[in-house]
Amino acid sequence: MELKLTNIDQIKEKVDHKINYDVKKLRKDSIKDPKWLAFGSGNIFRGFIARVGQDMINSGKFDRGISVVETFDPEIIEKIYKPFDNLALSVTLHKDGDFDTNLISNLAEALTLADKDRIKEIALNKNLELMSFTITEKGYNLYTSTGELIDIVKNDLDSNPEDARHLMSIVTNLLYQRYKDSKSPLTLLSLDNASHNGDLVKKSVMMIAEKWNENGKVEDNFLEYLKNDISFPLSMIDKITPRPAGIVAKYVEDLGFSNMDTVITEKNTYIAPFVNSEEAEYLVIEDSFKNGRPPFEEASVYMTDRYTVNQVETMKVTTCLNPLHTALATYGCILGYESIAEEMKDKELVDFIKKIGYDEGLPVVIDPKIISPKEFIDEVINIRFPNPNMPDTPQRIATDTSQKISVRFGETIKRYMENDKLDSATLTYIPLAIAGWLRYLLGVDDKGNDFELSPDPLRDELREIFANIKLGEELEDIKAIQRLLSNEKIFGVNLADAGLDDKVIKYFRELIAGPGAVRKTLEKYL
Repeated sequence: MELKLTNIDQIKEKVDHKINYDVKKLRKDSIKDPKWLAFGSGNIFRGFIARVGQDMINSGKFDRGISVVETFDPEIIEKIYKPFDNLALSVTLHKDGDFDTNLISNLAEALTLADKDRIKEIALNKNLELMSFTITEKGYNLYTSTGELIDIVKNDLDSNPEDARHLMSIVTNLLYQRYKDSKSPLTLLSLDNASHNGDLVKKSVMMIAEKWNENGKVEDNFLEYLKNDISFPLSMIDKITPRPAGIVAKYVEDLGFSNMDTVITEKNTYIAPFVNSEEAEYLVIEDSFKNGRPPFEEASVYMTDRYTVNQVETMKVTTCLNPLHTALATYGCILGYESIAEEMKDKELVDFIKKIGYDEGLPVVIDPKIISPKEFIDEVINIRFPNPNMPDTPQRIATDTSQKISVRFGETIKRYMENDKLDSATLTYIPLAIAGWLRYLLGVDDKGNDFELSPDPLRDELREIFANIKLGEELEDIKAIQRLLSNEKIFGVNLADAGLDDKVIKYFRELIAGPGAVRKTLEKYL
């Protein structure tokens, strides 16, 4: 059976979650009077955001689908959307091995940036409530690593707004066209897993608009329109939607669906007519909308204030998930693991992340009130990380650790330093995690074999510090390591000021004592 509109009645019988709306009518109404324009058509969009939209429709309190625009890889639209009439299967992977399936059928139209006229038509609709974004954090970036504007943005700023090519420039021009047409308000909602994501959108849009204004390309009042009539809410999103898995392809084929093969595009996007994702999911949105909004509450979305969104994000990235992930990543690479789920069968590693989360993190956790930090960690350790159907690897999580460690461990250390009743020098497992990262930077596993470090912008610089340190040899000159541990940009704090530098070096000496030393050290402290 093909995933096509002509087979919609048969498809409904095959999936676990039913839809209770007329798909063809929804699409007709949504194209005529669009309320939601989404940029980014990948797995997180189809597997989570589009399903949130569908849940609202099923509630009977929302009556519009989504117009989606692919901004990076047009092959996604040509090979995954159009051949399947913009339908998708969303498969949830449960820890116990069970799967359940949703038919995503609320994607009213699928476009690329080449469809400029239609995108503009949607953007000018007075009833449009939001533009959303799932384009990854780099999609908002306008600068090179040296702080210079990237060439495409330079060209946009020198050209007419209608000729914009960078997505943020295109969006700014769409807002300018809306301003000139009706001055109708609008909300730009980032749904990317990035810190202060709404501010990223706002910063880019405002910079482009201000430069255009300086160059005489947009009216002065357009800047006031952006400040007063456009909102940029923050959001926190948490759900893993990895590459399509072969076991899931077989599952949907066994249900009777045909042509379920994964497509690998020229831009190296892995995508299929189905999306597989974990069962856990969180979406928290700042309730700041200028032109009405969908009833997100009907889809179990937390609608709250800006402060609480920040609190939830801080809870997740500094205590309840990301620090545990990083500890598993570096130690997992050293111990030869290729799966996070496999690591969760390792007693010492599980005990290790429990100590980091429960014993050292929870005493100073930021509690957002709407989500229990302890229950969040419980779910991470007992359901999310052990899920064998989630093909996540320590090698992937270890990417860019130098850019993450200040938040993932440094923020908790800061809170200990700021608390009169606590002493950061008493921490044991967070410094052991930091020492594990230093041990990882040797690029030698616990058996003494070389392995390749994951990509990191400071990889070469960091490797140089450890170039002359050999497994099984005495660590004599520690000055370079001491300088590294005092680097507040990397660790968020000077670890000497926190009373932790000597402890980290002590642990590091134990971890490099020879083959098997990493396992022995974990056993010693756990």
